[in-house]
Amino acid sequence: MGYMTCEAEMAMIREILKMGDPRLQRVAKPVEDIRVPELRGIIADMYETMHAANGVGLAAPQIGIDLRLMIFGFEANPRYPDEPAVPVTTLINPWLEVLNETLEEGWEGCLSVPGMRGLVPRSAHVRYGGTLEDGSTLTREVSGFHARVFQHEFDHLNGVLYPQRIIDITKFGFIEALFPESQADRLES
Repeated sequence: MGYMTCEAEMAMIREILKMGDPRLQRVAKPVEDIRVPELRGIIADMYETMHAANGVGLAAPQIGIDLRLMIFGFEANPRYPDEPAVPVTTLINPWLEVLNETLEEGWEGCLSVPGMRGLVPRSAHVRYGGTLEDGSTLTREVSGFHARVFQHEFDHLNGVLYPQRIIDITKFGFIEALFPESQADRLES
């Protein structure tokens, strides 16, 4: 327990890569050994970075680490104030299974595409899983915003950013232009 506290105190905010950086376009490599000490430090840095940026998820490639590792979840988030909580989760080598062909459109943003939003179709109902930090496995069946957040972060592991999923490019733009009444753009500068 003391080890985790010490690690959390040493966690640092990492630079988040921006759209256009070729490192965001790579397919991330699987984590081969979850017991390597560096992994816990990377995860701590990811949480520190995500929270500092008011994010709801972050994938390792977004901080320049080419591994199939992602974090996501929140109780409440100022960037998405109307969305329900998503359990805080760390997944190593995650997988995704689409459970039906139904797509739902929803507005998405990304820490690697700051100040912008796009209307993105995503699978409405998915099953996902992976390895947790302690080596146990997790499987969940989810829908709604939870499914959207997972799919968004999973895309990062495959070199895909949400603008690549937008069907109607007129539904992609700067927050202050799309939603002039919103204060969300202030959270992303």
